[in-house]
Amino acid sequence: MLTAPSIHVTRDRYHLAWDPAIEPIETVDQGAVVEFDLLDASCGQLDADCGVPQLLSLDFDRVDQVVGPISVRGAEPGDTLQIDLLAFEPASWGWTAVIPGFGLLADEFPKPAYHVTRMGPTGPIEFMPGIKLPRAPFCGVIGVAPASGPLSTIPPDVHGGNMDTRHLVAGSTLFLPVFQPGARISIGDGHATQGDGEVCGTAIETPMRATVRLTVRKDVKVSAPEFLAAPDPHAELRNGRRYATDGVGPDLLGAARDATRRMIDWLGREHGMSPADAYMLCSVGVDLRISEIVDMPNYLVTAYCPLGIFA
Repeated sequence: MLTAPSIHVTRDRYHLAWDPAIEPIETVDQGAVVEFDLLDASCGQLDADCGVPQLLSLDFDRVDQVVGPISVRGAEPGDTLQIDLLAFEPASWGWTAVIPGFGLLADEFPKPAYHVTRMGPTGPIEFMPGIKLPRAPFCGVIGVAPASGPLSTIPPDVHGGNMDTRHLVAGSTLFLPVFQPGARISIGDGHATQGDGEVCGTAIETPMRATVRLTVRKDVKVSAPEFLAAPDPHAELRNGRRYATDGVGPDLLGAARDATRRMIDWLGREHGMSPADAYMLCSVGVDLRISEIVDMPNYLVTAYCPLGIFA
């Protein structure tokens, strides 16, 4: 049974940068359970009734807002903040987009696309007709106040931030280094599901209610994010029969781009998907992984598409 939260933090209590100068909005004791209500990554600029016109007017200065910061009594620089991820509850809708100038293949997808996914309270997510993805909600952004700032909330860093790590689902435990008194944790960027890599730049972006437990660890020292991943209830699907495309070359990013391009080509060839739809599916349901990094001069990056997602 989920422990009742010590505090509930509303979605209007957000900030738009990682900055030690931002004062905590609440202070909690060791072991406190905190419930966050979060807007989607657009800060409420996009919703289930939007389309490409609204996407094109997106104010990037407002994206990836985070709710907080919450200070934890007893946390001091050099400590570790243990964040037990207890529950994630997405909304009944989410959006995925190709945003001009953003994403792994931004130069190859200059035209915008906006896709809305409707989601029930349980079960798989029907991303597109004939394509069902595993429900695996998490928050893309979790971090503490950095050593110095202000810093953008868009990239990840040693203090956490926009890690977009799909394994940080409920049941996982995240460890972040503490740089400021109280640690000052903030959370945002709800995802209903995502593939490793989030290659088009968006997952299924959704408002989220996130519940976490916060514990200061003076016996654990980390210098960047580390985590204990929960067992994946979708492991059989994700690691079962898959079609995979390799990218090979002397540049790791170039190999990742090649693997993604080839997966987009395969989805078009085999499943009749448009390039934009295939690109978005790669972001939300395909896992991009390093397969080989030691046999220079070439690296190998592989994109894996679970075949079980196709009805």
